[in-house]
Amino acid sequence: MNPLDLTSKLTRAGMGADHEAAVTPAADPAFVAKATKAAIEFESFFIGNMLQQMRSGTRAMADDDSVFKDPVNRDMQDMADNMMAGQMAHQRAFGVADAILRQLLPATVAQTAAPAAPAGAQPITRQTPQQKI
Repeated sequence: MNPLDLTSKLTRAGMGADHEAAVTPAADPAFVAKATKAAIEFESFFIGNMLQQMRSGTRAMADDDSVFKDPVNRDMQDMADNMMAGQMAHQRAFGVADAILRQLLPATVAQTAAPAAPAGAQPITRQTPQQKI
């Protein structure tokens, strides 16, 4: 027996060629829920970091008497940024969570994990320079 023969080892372990079709983690609703939660939390972290970097740039450029440099307001602004990041992530505003879910889940499960559009929501269309009024 060849010690480098992975096919026979995988077959003995119950993970042969037909194993992937028989057992997919994406078919498990608990896995889909955990993956969705983790993807949304990562998007929230990503947006929060981006807002934090933008806020620090604003503070660096602000005048000494500006409301952005006031240490009293700093904590409230940071909390507001974190709350906004969480809300934007739950709306999947940047699409980071959707990109992660497309990689983790098969196409059929990823489509069901996508959030439904709110009632009355209009699709966002990009305007070309000729369409602007």
